[in-house]
Amino acid sequence: MSADQTQRATRCLVAKVGLDGHDRGAHVIARAFRDAGFEVIYSGLHRAPDEIVQATVQEDVDVLGISILSGAHNTLIPNVIEGLKSYNAFEDTLILVGGIVPEEDTAELKALGVAEVFGPGTAIEETVEFVREHAGPE
Repeated sequence: MSADQTQRATRCLVAKVGLDGHDRGAHVIARAFRDAGFEVIYSGLHRAPDEIVQATVQEDVDVLGISILSGAHNTLIPNVIEGLKSYNAFEDTLILVGGIVPEEDTAELKALGVAEVFGPGTAIEETVEFVREHAGPE
């Protein structure tokens, strides 16, 4: 068996946190990640930060992609990050945020540990390439 056959696919959780009910973008990115060869788990709508943390830990994902359009990113994403830290899962998880995040909030999210924020109009290939460069099983 070659090394390529034994290496597992990058595992990604695409999560919708909070009361945000719009998930078209999350479905698009989940499909793109699958097409790129990543293993994808989708959280479904209206997940509490703790539910996202539990899924991240239980599924042992390499990437947590949080889709948020509600404007509650400055509250919900820090809660997710703190939860991951409490399970010692923060350091091993690449955290991405996609959706509507004002530019002035991006630096604050990155300071908390978000690897990248992808806004509307970001090319899918850019997101896939970012994951390939920054995540995956070692």
